[in-house]
Amino acid sequence: MPVRVKICGITNLHDALSAVESGADAIGFVFFKGSPRCVAEDTAATIISKLPPFVTTVGVFVNEAPEQIEKIIHRTAIDVVQLHGDEPPAQCSFSCKVIKAIRVRSLESLDPLIDYQGRVSAFLLDTYTPDAYGGTGRTFNWDIASYAKPFGNIILSGGLTPDNVAEAVQRVSPYAVDVSSGVESHPGRKDPKKVKLFIERAKGNRRN
Repeated sequence: MPVRVKICGITNLHDALSAVESGADAIGFVFFKGSPRCVAEDTAATIISKLPPFVTTVGVFVNEAPEQIEKIIHRTAIDVVQLHGDEPPAQCSFSCKVIKAIRVRSLESLDPLIDYQGRVSAFLLDTYTPDAYGGTGRTFNWDIASYAKPFGNIILSGGLTPDNVAEAVQRVSPYAVDVSSGVESHPGRKDPKKVKLFIERAKGNRRN
C-alpha cells in the first residue's frame, strides 16, 4: 500500500486545495500560537468546509488545555488531534482520534511510546530541537524510526523534502509521512510544485 501523505501547516484555501489535487491524504492545521504557521480557528473551519470528501483533517496542538482542544474540534470539524507538546498519556483522550508526536534525538527517545501505546492511533516521529516543537526542517536518524514500528502506526516527519522523501520511505516503510517546511516557498505558504513532487516521490511515482 502506498504511504499516506500529510501536508501540514496549511494557512489558506488555495494551498489546501492544491495539496489535495496533488494527492495529499491529509491536511494539517497548526493551532499553536508560537508557530509561524498558526491558523485562526475560523480560517481553518472555512477551509475544511470547502475540502472534498475523503480528505483527513488534522489539528496540531502544543500543550493546549484539553477543553480548548475539544472546543476547536467542534468549531472546525477536524478529524484528528495531533499532540506535539509534552502531553502525558492521561491527556490523550478526545472525541476524535489522536496522534502523539515524539521528538527524537536518540534511541532512548522512543522509551515513552510504551506508555502511550493503546491510547493513541499513531505516533509522529519528529526531530528533537531544544528551542522548537517542530517545523525546523531538520532530519533525525531514520534507522531509529524502524524500532518504533512495533508500538503502532508510525508517521515519519522532520526535515523531509522532495529530494529525500523517497529514500526515507524506502528505509522506514512508515504508515505515513508528514511535511511542512520542506514544501514551502516561505513559512505558511506552500510551493505547489514542491508539494506535487513530494507526494509523487513519497508514493513511489518518482520523477527526476
